[in-house]
Amino acid sequence: MTKSISVEKSRQLDQKTINEVGIPSLVLMERAALKIYEDMLANDVLDLTKVLVIAGSGNNGGDALVVARLLETHGFDTSILLVGKPKHRSEQMEKQLQICEYYNVKQVFLDEDFSKYTTIVDGLFGSGLSRNVSGDFATVIDHANASGVKIHAIDIPSGLNGDTGQVMGTAIKATSTSTLAYVKVGMVKQGAQVYTGQIFIDDIGIYLDDRYED
Repeated sequence: MTKSISVEKSRQLDQKTINEVGIPSLVLMERAALKIYEDMLANDVLDLTKVLVIAGSGNNGGDALVVARLLETHGFDTSILLVGKPKHRSEQMEKQLQICEYYNVKQVFLDEDFSKYTTIVDGLFGSGLSRNVSGDFATVIDHANASGVKIHAIDIPSGLNGDTGQVMGTAIKATSTSTLAYVKVGMVKQGAQVYTGQIFIDDIGIYLDDRYED
């Protein structure tokens, strides 16, 4: 059986890998995005002819922007929709946005017609979401779900609680999900599969060490 971990354990492993092991956050982000990109290529259910990448302001959004860059630079028609206030962007997300701008990845806005795309990439929230989704984030999730377009989620479908598997107001209903390092416990709770779809588990260099587990 695949090992699943809590949101707190996931956060601890991230910090340990960055601060103790010494692998920089941007390196992990690049590793994650390359794995996600490979998952999408391997997933015959997804049509990558025209891709919309929706990115939040945190590091999940940063992962999404790297995926957008990889798609664009490998010949796929890709657009980015940024959601959230610029002042809330993480340092890593801001850096990845600058790189996307260098490669001229197109940006669209909240009034975009989602239904004209063949795949949507969900990079709004990571597994640490702790309150109900609202505002533009809720609007974008609802538009994505209503579009009829297949959705590939990064780490966990946005709006799904990583520990309980409950919907935090609204949540992405993904066709498939690339989860990073380990499945989060909420993703295997009863009823969560409707939101996660097929789960890919991506090794990005973050590991549990059972010698130090309680």
